[in-house]
Amino acid sequence: MQGAHYLSLSKAVRVGDRHRAGEKEDSSSLIHHIGHDNSVSCLLRCSRSDYGSLASVNRSFRSLIKSGELYRLRRQIGVVEHWVYFSCNLLQWEVFDPIRSRWLHLPRMSANECFCFSDKESLAVGTELLVFGKDIISYIIYKYSILTNTWTSGMEMNVPRCLFASASLGEIAILAGGCDPRGNVLSSAELYNSDTGRWEMLPDMNTARKMCSGVFMDGKFYVIGGIGTGNIRSLSCGEVYDMETRTWREIPNMFPARNGETGATEAPSVVEAPPLLAVVNNELYAADLAAKEVRKYDKVRNSWSTLGSLPEHAMSMNGWGIAFQGCGERIVVIGGPRSLGGGTVELNFWVPNEGPPQWKLLARKPSNTFVYSCAVMGC
Repeated sequence: MQGAHYLSLSKAVRVGDRHRAGEKEDSSSLIHHIGHDNSVSCLLRCSRSDYGSLASVNRSFRSLIKSGELYRLRRQIGVVEHWVYFSCNLLQWEVFDPIRSRWLHLPRMSANECFCFSDKESLAVGTELLVFGKDIISYIIYKYSILTNTWTSGMEMNVPRCLFASASLGEIAILAGGCDPRGNVLSSAELYNSDTGRWEMLPDMNTARKMCSGVFMDGKFYVIGGIGTGNIRSLSCGEVYDMETRTWREIPNMFPARNGETGATEAPSVVEAPPLLAVVNNELYAADLAAKEVRKYDKVRNSWSTLGSLPEHAMSMNGWGIAFQGCGERIVVIGGPRSLGGGTVELNFWVPNEGPPQWKLLARKPSNTFVYSCAVMGC
């Protein structure tokens, strides 16, 4: 595989040199000497960090990479790289590439002030980053594509909503619950396919809820926590959606309530962030920010156990301003200490194993604000 990687790069450069020299080549073969299919096979195993450079070789390379076909084929053979997308500014998103250990800036979003200061959710699905918020009179979705490096707007869900649970699995994502424009708490759910750009309504959940969190685990979509209709207390029950049977199943007492209590908490939770959850290797983990601990879910016993501590500088305000995400084989915590003159954003990671968390610093950079939104894109 490594040999194929270097072969693709070296021959790609030679093909580009001949094109610039005016020699006639079969553009459909990409790397002329090994043919189109072998060329694509090599490119699939190149790092996505190299795709920008490869797209500059000639029009054939650029057309292939911008088509998204490589990413679709990569999913089929299990070649996935995870990049971290996050925003510490209302309209500016940054990316951290763990392969090259480099920071990248996305183009600035061109949204109005209403969108800037509205409640927002973010989700990475396929090769897209979706940011959900509110325009002047309606909800709006901004979409960033890594294929074009541009933002577009105008996508609409079947049921406009905010404060919902969401998660992605390859090219699909599921959104569930939340609030409609009138403030009603929803039980509806829908599926988005990034390859087709279409939304599909799913069966309703058993319980309407907002400010909940969603994850995919074992190929099923889980909705955890949140606040129900006419309630200011956190829900302890969860729900799981089976995409094969198209049914929801409620899981009583799935999420540990705040302060170690059972059932719904007594303290109002409307100002608290949704549960911070991460799935790695189909195992579910949660961040307990009050106790600064990491917990693991036992799917057989429907119970949680404490593994150890969060990173020392994992600070938040009622759960806001920090990210806790699954990133391939690792869990990443994004946040950092604040001070009067500014602060720092740190990316700490841990590869879950049988022992307590051993956090390692992945990257650090100055920042004057908290982490507003975060999503991990694997493609």
